[in-house]
Amino acid sequence: MAGPLWPRTRRGSTDEALITSVYEEHGHALLAYATRLTGDRAAAEDVVQETLLRAWRHSEVLVNGKGSVRGWLLTVARNIITDRYRAKAARPPEVSGAAAAPPVEVDHADSVVDAMTVLGALDRLTPEHRDVLTELYYRERSVAEAADRLGIPAGTVKSRAHYALKALREVFTEGAGDGNRSKRSGRPPQQPGGLREVVA
Repeated sequence: MAGPLWPRTRRGSTDEALITSVYEEHGHALLAYATRLTGDRAAAEDVVQETLLRAWRHSEVLVNGKGSVRGWLLTVARNIITDRYRAKAARPPEVSGAAAAPPVEVDHADSVVDAMTVLGALDRLTPEHRDVLTELYYRERSVAEAADRLGIPAGTVKSRAHYALKALREVFTEGAGDGNRSKRSGRPPQQPGGLREVVA
């Protein structure tokens, strides 16, 4: 609206009537504009309310005949949204006052039993085979590192690892026939690290 709504009058009930008139004429456009900028209807309603409050505090702007009333209202709304956005960006992120839920404690009984089963199976291998598997899979050494550590050629490490894994599979196959946990659960025990893939 270009120009004053009516001539300047005294404050009081006249100002309230002025703001009511402004809202009736420009409220929908103002709300649509604020909603488009914020993407949030509730936030947009807050912006419209703040805009009308500022219009009430500066009602002389609405009646002085200088410029468009709607243009002034939209500018005020945009400034409010910009100020809120900047204030939110400057604040550290809000955190909930509620205490964090205690971490869930995973029952590690299965992993303990699995580790004991694997260690028991390793004990049934020859020391040479057991040493190779320990270096390759538990200590995660390369073939060359295991060979250097054990003082044997790399080819011997590969050969012993092959036969050690074969023997280990046989131990687990035998174990599945007796009354151990593998038979009860219907699955082989979980071996640590890379040993899990090569034994299964």
